[in-house]
Amino acid sequence: MAKKQSPPSKTKTGTAPPSPAFPIVGIGASAGGLEAFEQFFTHMPANSGIAFVLVQHLDPNRKSMLVELIQRYTRMTVYQVEDHMRIEPNGVYIIPPNRDMKLENQMLYLFEPTAPRGSRLAIDFFFRSLAAEQKERAIGIVLSGTGSDGTLGIQTIKGEGGMVM
Repeated sequence: MAKKQSPPSKTKTGTAPPSPAFPIVGIGASAGGLEAFEQFFTHMPANSGIAFVLVQHLDPNRKSMLVELIQRYTRMTVYQVEDHMRIEPNGVYIIPPNRDMKLENQMLYLFEPTAPRGSRLAIDFFFRSLAAEQKERAIGIVLSGTGSDGTLGIQTIKGEGGMVM
């Protein structure tokens, strides 16, 4: 379903390419966040020019159906993230179960969880990378949640001058 894409090219100076010219919105939700996702994407136009990255607390022992469920509510292309996936506008990117994810050089990278289930802060982990990559252009939304996951990431985005909801 998700396409593997080549890594970003280097510029003439050998540095990584600049931040994309389109907004990237990180959206965090707890396992019960499906209704919030439905409301959000039902009202989001398919050609907004925005990339959406969903980080949800998923059961690591079950196959996630989130891609199929979100596809019901949007005409945007919905991907389950694969390691080293380039992010593009008008797409929805969903973290797979039992992974941490970061954004770097317009690419999404997956990692084995750095903490045991129950103490992982996957939303914070991603939001901090979003803030580091996008600076004042970072946008973070927490739709639902339990515990404090997302609060540190939101603070980091705000600290860079980004927008939070």
